[in-house]
Amino acid sequence: MCFHLSGTVTEPAIQSEPETVCNVAISFDRCKITSVTCSCGNKDIFYCAHVVALSLYRIRKPDQVKLHLPISETLFQMNRDQLQKFVQYLITVHHTEVLPTAQKLADEILSQNSEINQVHGAPDPTAGASIDDENCWHLDEEQVQEQVKLFLSQGGYHGSGKQLNLLFAKVREMLKMRDSNGARMLTLITEQFMADPRLSLWRQQGTAMTDKYRQLWDELGALWMCIVLNPHCKLEQKASWLKQLKKWNGVDVCPWEDGNHGSELPNLTNALPQGANANQDSSNRPHRTVFTRAIEACDLHWQDSHLQHIISSDLYTNYCYHDDTENSLFDSHGWPLWHEHVPTACARVDALRSHGYPREALRLAIAIVNTLRRQQQKELEMFRTQKKELPHKSITSITNLEGWVGHPLDPVGTLFSSLMEACRIDDESFPGFSDFTESLGQCKSLEYQRLPAHKFLEEGESYLTLAVEVALIGLGQQRIMPDGLYTQEKVCRNEEQLISKLQEIELDDTLVKIFRKQAVFLLEAGPYSGLGEIIHRESVPMHTFAKYLFTSLLPHDAELAYKIALRAMRLLVLESTAPTGDLTRPHHIASVVPNRYPRWFTLSHIESQQCELASTMLTAAKGDVRRLETVLESIQKNIHSSSHIFKLAQDAFKIATLMDSLPDITLLKVSLELGLQVMRMTLSTLNWRRREMVRWLVTCATEVGVYALDSIMQSWFTLFTPTEATSIVATTVMSNSTIVRLHLDCHQQEKLASSARTLALQCAMKDPQNCALSALTLCEKDHIAFETAYQIVLDAATTGMSYTQLFTIARYMEHRGYPMRAYKLATLAMTHLNLSYNQDTHPAINDVLWACALSHSLGKNELAAIIPLVVKSVKCATVLSDILRRCTLTTPGMVGLHGRRNSGKLMSLDKAPLRQLLDATIGAYINTTHSRLTHISPRHYSEFIEFLSKARETFLMAHDGHIQFTQFIDNLKQIYKGKKKLMMLVRERFG
Repeated sequence: MCFHLSGTVTEPAIQSEPETVCNVAISFDRCKITSVTCSCGNKDIFYCAHVVALSLYRIRKPDQVKLHLPISETLFQMNRDQLQKFVQYLITVHHTEVLPTAQKLADEILSQNSEINQVHGAPDPTAGASIDDENCWHLDEEQVQEQVKLFLSQGGYHGSGKQLNLLFAKVREMLKMRDSNGARMLTLITEQFMADPRLSLWRQQGTAMTDKYRQLWDELGALWMCIVLNPHCKLEQKASWLKQLKKWNGVDVCPWEDGNHGSELPNLTNALPQGANANQDSSNRPHRTVFTRAIEACDLHWQDSHLQHIISSDLYTNYCYHDDTENSLFDSHGWPLWHEHVPTACARVDALRSHGYPREALRLAIAIVNTLRRQQQKELEMFRTQKKELPHKSITSITNLEGWVGHPLDPVGTLFSSLMEACRIDDESFPGFSDFTESLGQCKSLEYQRLPAHKFLEEGESYLTLAVEVALIGLGQQRIMPDGLYTQEKVCRNEEQLISKLQEIELDDTLVKIFRKQAVFLLEAGPYSGLGEIIHRESVPMHTFAKYLFTSLLPHDAELAYKIALRAMRLLVLESTAPTGDLTRPHHIASVVPNRYPRWFTLSHIESQQCELASTMLTAAKGDVRRLETVLESIQKNIHSSSHIFKLAQDAFKIATLMDSLPDITLLKVSLELGLQVMRMTLSTLNWRRREMVRWLVTCATEVGVYALDSIMQSWFTLFTPTEATSIVATTVMSNSTIVRLHLDCHQQEKLASSARTLALQCAMKDPQNCALSALTLCEKDHIAFETAYQIVLDAATTGMSYTQLFTIARYMEHRGYPMRAYKLATLAMTHLNLSYNQDTHPAINDVLWACALSHSLGKNELAAIIPLVVKSVKCATVLSDILRRCTLTTPGMVGLHGRRNSGKLMSLDKAPLRQLLDATIGAYINTTHSRLTHISPRHYSEFIEFLSKARETFLMAHDGHIQFTQFIDNLKQIYKGKKKLMMLVRERFG
């Protein structure tokens, strides 16, 4: 046998690099490469191309590789002179590399007490290892560590997550090939994961790790589970792994199994906790880490004789076995059953597959599925009996605190994958391993009849039907919603992944039968099923699964499809009256979930899935009045989110009004009914989509017909705010487009208009500030209604309305040809206004100017009445001077009512009302000047001088204005003489 292979590998030159020659050395031991060296210097987990090239050369051209005896044999044949020549030549050729070592060895050999002289003989690397020595494939441990460390440091960027998954896949490949390096490599990977500095950082900050990183930890835990469940591992190996796992498990930063939350799940090898401590507070229990399951799995073994028979033989049956107890070894067909905590049993299947025993994995998978089907039947029978015994007692229960979908060990996914693999591989081509039972020892003899493997399936069944059925059983299992964001997201993700795989399978008649059978089971199986009659309020909802069942069953059994979908619509966690009690039974039910307020982090996703299920039913029920009514009732009862109900209303509307067909009036009514529900739900709550919802509802009601529009206006106060009712609803209803769309006759138009006016007046009474103008607009064509609306405005003007609202309505009145009413409202508005000296850009200034212009146009009396209001409300000098100037340009009432021109003289500034306005304006300029000078800065000096110039223009309008202004300036010079530069500018301009 060749133990050492060395050679040179030449890499041809390429454009940028010259030809290179690499020296390669490879050691072998019992058909395995145990070590490699290459002068290329490339560092990688896998062998470099030169090592592979030399290995392939030796395999393909063995005759061209010269064989040598071990070097110790060659040396034995040499005499003393030859040995000396050999050593000296060796040192000469490699003197820089070996001379220090050669000198050291020579010194030790010449020293009688040296350690080297205490050992008989000398090592020979070319002679191979001892038969008792460990032998395994070469693995560059340092490179594994460096690569994993590098990938982790990249934090999921640059495809590092994908690279780490490839490493995990490599470990699985090694396990399948029975390469002992699989466990070694996983150990190295795990050590680097545990050394990741981000773990302690996240723990300190209380931050959750990223989802992708969390999934890598899950895979790490699952791989360790596979390794410790290796059916052929030695006890000392398992003990070594257990020690290492416990060490990692005890580290503070070791990630918990369920993310950042402690687990309330039972021990791996015991499906449910028993005894007095079953209800102990979860905070007192140690947290389960990603390694806990692997640690617990170290207690499992493969020595059970029944288990050995199941995995070792296709012919293991017992027709004479009549023990029909819950844990019987065979079913009524005589086929073997395997009773074990389901995730644990499925972990065995995964371990068998992972370690290269696909046939054995398949046998155990079939036994597990048959056990689950039998258990499902027993549960159904038990629940039916119980219902008869307790017909009036309301009961609810949990069958499993540990759901199989989303479970860390993915039991349903494991069974499904094992069975689907068997579908793709011809039975005879399974790589069976005859050595499987050899290391397990012989089983105890049992009486059983031998039948072909396919007899373990019902007539017409196949591995495919079995795979589909176990997926349906798992997806339909009633299970409690786990704690923590990550585990809840994982439940959703795994459910969707499993359904996605099922959707790839085309349903034939056989599979449809399976669907029907499971659908009936799920509806009738009570606490075993998530679709049972009564479930715990915190059970994982079935919306996503039910939608898949509904679409699959609909073409074949519509009645059953609707039963499933309608049953699944419930979302008890949002029901305040949902039952919380548990039914205590000794079988699969345990009352160990504390009565807590649920923290459902994925609730928004769950509600969207509920909405999708409802939308799917609405689409399917188009044209079926009875089904649409049933679906509508279900939506109104079970959906609690206004945004989702609004989406369903929109969906129903779209489906009902498809362009290629006449509108479906029943579906339109469903759409309207849902829209009305949304209006009621959001009436007193803030919703940023509210305006959109109101507009949509009017559109929907328009499609339904005139009676729907009339109805929503009659009951507006239960659906809309007064503002919405007037500005959107009534306005849209009264628009020409609505009249044209509905082809309304005069009578119908008047009926709608009457309802709109009634609505407008009611809204104006309730909220005059926001609805008065709309009410006036809507009532324009009806004199009595219009007068009523105007009176409502007058009544509210003194108390509840702002000057802005009153000015707006006043301008509208003038526009409609009611100047005196406009004037009345403008004077009311003025009483609410207050403009200070520095508000010369206030938005109300235009309204004040307009009101004064309106008063001026009406006549001297109106102007005289409004000026005192202006003087009282406006303290801004520039605004007052502008009003004063405009009033002196024309005679009041020059364009009076009905366009008649009035003759008369301009109003005198020395008499009321303009004298009062002039005095107020001068006073405002004086006050404003003093206010400005209190905090003036040099950069505002020139602006201030211009202000004084405008003030002088106003002063000069009075008969003694020149004297007043001079006195004013003299006062400024005296009071503000400290502002020398400013006063100098004042003297320059005004003397």
